[in-house]
Amino acid sequence: MTRPSLREYAAVQRERYLAATRAEKGTLLNEVVTVTGLHRKAAIRLLRRPPRAPTARSRAGRPPVYGSAVAQALEVLWQATGGIGPQRLHPFVPELLDRLARDGELRLAPEVDQLVRQVSPATLGRLLAPARATRPRRGATTTHVGTWLRHEIPIRTFTEWDDAGPGFLEVDLVAHCGSSTQDFYLCTLCAVDIATAWVELEAIWGKRHERVGGGVHRVRQRLPMPLLGLDSDNGSEFINQSLYDYCRQGGITFTRSRAWKKNDSAHVEQKNGAVVRQLIGYDRFASQAAYAQLRRVYRLARLHVNFFQPVQKLVSKYRDGARVRRVYDRAQTPYQRLGASGILSPATRRGSRGALSTPESPPPPSGARRGARSPLGSGRPRPSPPEPSRARHPSREVVAPELSDDGSGNPEL
Repeated sequence: MTRPSLREYAAVQRERYLAATRAEKGTLLNEVVTVTGLHRKAAIRLLRRPPRAPTARSRAGRPPVYGSAVAQALEVLWQATGGIGPQRLHPFVPELLDRLARDGELRLAPEVDQLVRQVSPATLGRLLAPARATRPRRGATTTHVGTWLRHEIPIRTFTEWDDAGPGFLEVDLVAHCGSSTQDFYLCTLCAVDIATAWVELEAIWGKRHERVGGGVHRVRQRLPMPLLGLDSDNGSEFINQSLYDYCRQGGITFTRSRAWKKNDSAHVEQKNGAVVRQLIGYDRFASQAAYAQLRRVYRLARLHVNFFQPVQKLVSKYRDGARVRRVYDRAQTPYQRLGASGILSPATRRGSRGALSTPESPPPPSGARRGARSPLGSGRPRPSPPEPSRARHPSREVVAPELSDDGSGNPEL
């Protein structure tokens, strides 16, 4: 019998014991001893003693320093950075707090502001644990292994990126198909630079390889560094003659991962969840209105992710007994890493500062991001898609993509 059960049982028997005669008390004591297993004298003391008033259990250790106000303020910062982990968020807290306060997005009392700035990474993780416990559901995979040119495109695994400089990208396609991969739906092309974690997002009308190739070209035009390498999965939207010729003529190293080995594309797979799914979710989108809204959201997200989301890079790892310990560098934004690499020209730096000075540059709070996403749901029934241009024959020369005249604004290779 547990202690709470013993207290409840004694409270009921105490009333009977105090109102019983001498003979009835003896019979009742025999019953209590049999049920509880107590010594007879201990049972007498338990039934004679008046019930104790419930007292609050004292909390051992130091009194709490960070209250709910600090946790709420940190949750706002966490949402403004897209829900990144505490180790990545911690070095960016003072700068992000200053910017949100300057733009009027967050106002804190002086004592709360001081506590937010002095919080440690471990405490930051504990305070954000309730918010981080809510995770979205997983999406469906739409990758179908393509056999065309697989013998021409070499394999590159996750262990071969140690010497990659800025300009080598991992690319992947995220399907906005909801719970079914049937019929037409929009996709997102996600490209991640290995060395700096620079992210480019491009909305794709459907999944045809011409559309995906046009998206790769637009990503290349926006990159602040020259595109030197492209690494994709084995889907037919990437493994095709058009993209292969485009990379060959542009001097771009084209590699692929092993089939069904997602860890070979770990960088872009992480951004698929942390950026695309975090912003767009797992619903189905198939309308022109949703396509236009995706392009608008990604124009804002490009600044937000590359200039305001710090990233940690793995420096080394070693085995300590049965555990593998990893050492990471100090968290920096992709723009800071790009500047430290020395590859940015003065004109590119001036253009980046000009983009950040626009009214759209501050990191959007959670409410603003939800407002930017809301029109996506207004056009989920699929309209008649634009007529795609006729695909070029594989043997024909690939030229620079141009905007198609089908009204979608999506160029093709």
